[in-house]
Amino acid sequence: MTVRRCIPWPDPRLRRRADEVPEVDDRVCAIWADMIDTMEAMPGVGLAAPQIGVMLRLAVVDASAERGRAVRLANPVVLHASVQLRAHDEASPNLPGVSARIERPRAVTVRYLDETGAAVDRDFVGLEATSVQHQIDHLDGRMFFDRLGRVKRDMLLRKARKAAG
Repeated sequence: MTVRRCIPWPDPRLRRRADEVPEVDDRVCAIWADMIDTMEAMPGVGLAAPQIGVMLRLAVVDASAERGRAVRLANPVVLHASVQLRAHDEASPNLPGVSARIERPRAVTVRYLDETGAAVDRDFVGLEATSVQHQIDHLDGRMFFDRLGRVKRDMLLRKARKAAG
């Protein structure tokens, strides 16, 4: 397939809610394939379609140690989130050169359409849960730094602008 270019911050598409996927078809499967190639090339543990300029509610996540086990999600929705939080350094290829420690629920139950178009309810834990939540934020037009306080967010964005030259 194809490695796609991640659109740079502050592209307005990164702030827009992505559109629902009406059905999983060959076009959606081809987008997922490109997304997996792009995620592997970064390398990263997840990617949402808006990050490559495709405004559909599609995401891929692969936090497995051996790789090659990407979960394909269409229209993901968090049904349940654990009370226990987990902190992890998060970043985005749309805003290279910066990261921030973000706390999110340690585990989530997510409903989504899989590659066959079937509705699936699945539990994600640890890094996989963090990545799924990070991708859903992208689908909703949010970036990881939106979860920071104003002072930390402003510092991170200044650092990103400086890194971009």
